[in-house]
Amino acid sequence: MKLLTKKTVVAAVMAGLAVTSLAGCNRGGTAAPGGQASGSAGGGVSGKRACIILPDAASSSRWENGDRPQLEKAFTAQGVVTDIQNAQNDTSKYATIAQQQLTKGCAIMLLVDLNQAGVQVAQKAKAQGVPVIAYDRPIAGTDYYISFDNFHVGELEGQMIVDGLKAAGKDAATAKVVYVGGDPTDGNAKQFHDGADKVMAAAGIKPAFSTPGTWDVTKARTYFEQAYTALQGKIDAVWVANDFSAASVISVLDKNGKKVPVSGQDASPPGLQNILLGKQVATVYKPFQLEAQATVDLALKLLKGEKPTAPAKAADGTPFFPQTPIVVTADNMKKVFDDGNAKVSDVCTKEVAPLCKKAGIQ
Repeated sequence: MKLLTKKTVVAAVMAGLAVTSLAGCNRGGTAAPGGQASGSAGGGVSGKRACIILPDAASSSRWENGDRPQLEKAFTAQGVVTDIQNAQNDTSKYATIAQQQLTKGCAIMLLVDLNQAGVQVAQKAKAQGVPVIAYDRPIAGTDYYISFDNFHVGELEGQMIVDGLKAAGKDAATAKVVYVGGDPTDGNAKQFHDGADKVMAAAGIKPAFSTPGTWDVTKARTYFEQAYTALQGKIDAVWVANDFSAASVISVLDKNGKKVPVSGQDASPPGLQNILLGKQVATVYKPFQLEAQATVDLALKLLKGEKPTAPAKAADGTPFFPQTPIVVTADNMKKVFDDGNAKVSDVCTKEVAPLCKKAGIQ
């Protein structure tokens, strides 16, 4: 079910994303065991602990290279102590990290879910009176959820495929489109799929083959090879949920000398390269700074004892602060670099270098 009405994609949304001044006074306060903050009256946040769990370092480079430093910088600027740890795609490690953090004391928890491991952690935290924010991925039972409008992300991806087929002169109603979705245990994956399917179905597209959902790039490649074999290579387009899986799909297409419209998201180095090379239609750009800043702003209010009203609700009723995604093509790709969310040295290599120059990326 769509959470919000469809928004206009605005390329200028990143203006002023540098860490801005955040509300809150910097008076004393420490986090007591169990998460109950103590300190001076008046809602001070200085010295309180924000416990943050990231899911892995493989599914996306954003967690360690983007979210971690951004969250740490913004919280530290307000005197809030951060305990940021990465579960490295291990649900047992996720639970262990959470237990250690809660034992030491958290004034607030920010959780990026990993295969639903965040559900039990949220329950334990709330039982100790610690407010919990689900960050980027939905987690049942949290106090708030901050992410991009992921159904709309899917819609944008679906439109990439519809537009790509049209540009290739293919009839959407008869085109053979393969669906390569994300891990079904990730609540966002269903939203990506449903948003994309809504747009593609409206254009007459029916999936010719749907691979098992995964964020594992090796598995994504294997599953797509199976789809390619099953369809005897008769594929007109591939809806793919993210850039890294798209790169796996494109490697199979390359091996077979085939080029068809492929979607993606995250504005990752391989995604940006494949767009410039004409192997991927576009990518959905989700500036992590938007999520990080909105989360820090919300967390500071909660640390001061406030109870903000969210502008929307997630499917399970959790108060939701949605952020707006952006479609990136070769024409507006320079913005990703200007925002500091891509490095020329990572993207503009070998045969991609002259294409970067053509796009104004140097």
